[in-house]
Amino acid sequence: MPSVTQSVPKPLAGSFIALEGIDGAGKSSQIAAIVDWLRTKGLTVVTCRDPGSTAAGDAIRAILLERQDILLSPTAEMLLYMAARAQLVTEVIRPALNRGDWVVSDRFLLANIVYQGHAGGLDPETIRQVGAVATETITPDLVLLLDIDLGTAAARLSRPLDKLETRGNEFRQRLADGYRLEAAKNPERIRSVDARGSIDDVTASLLNVLADYFTDLLESSAVKS
Repeated sequence: MPSVTQSVPKPLAGSFIALEGIDGAGKSSQIAAIVDWLRTKGLTVVTCRDPGSTAAGDAIRAILLERQDILLSPTAEMLLYMAARAQLVTEVIRPALNRGDWVVSDRFLLANIVYQGHAGGLDPETIRQVGAVATETITPDLVLLLDIDLGTAAARLSRPLDKLETRGNEFRQRLADGYRLEAAKNPERIRSVDARGSIDDVTASLLNVLADYFTDLLESSAVKS
């Protein structure tokens, strides 16, 4: 039988940023501001949300967040997120990074680790291992964690709550604690930003982190443009 040689993935040309945080932290507003700022640097930016941004991902998202009549075990829930993420990587993220584009994602694997792991009761390390398969080992270069207290976050939620958001304050506190634990374990790649201030103040803090973290890449893009 011929030997099988495992191929080594090519280095990716683009850069990948994910925003994380509990619901109500303000991710949507901040993603828009970050994308606008990156584009002023002459960069091509692709945005996505996890789960979602593909036909399969949007269908899975509806099951996970909207279908109150479908009750899922924690493991089934985790694996559905992984399936949506695998399709997102295949259809959107890997092609964009291969083109040299920047990708800004509303959540990624860390959300699975925190929501289904730290808060949901599954082993975070097992989720991480499954995630390595689903993501083809693609990980964000930088995770921006919007850190916020439960009261401020709840006050900002003006839309109807999804299935995860109705699990109560104990669940939400485990989410916040889980995110902080993960940031403490990997402070270089997961940068925590105080999200309690005004939109403009939080944006300024995030852009300072980006400018510091990607100094060489941003200077290079400015020269090219």
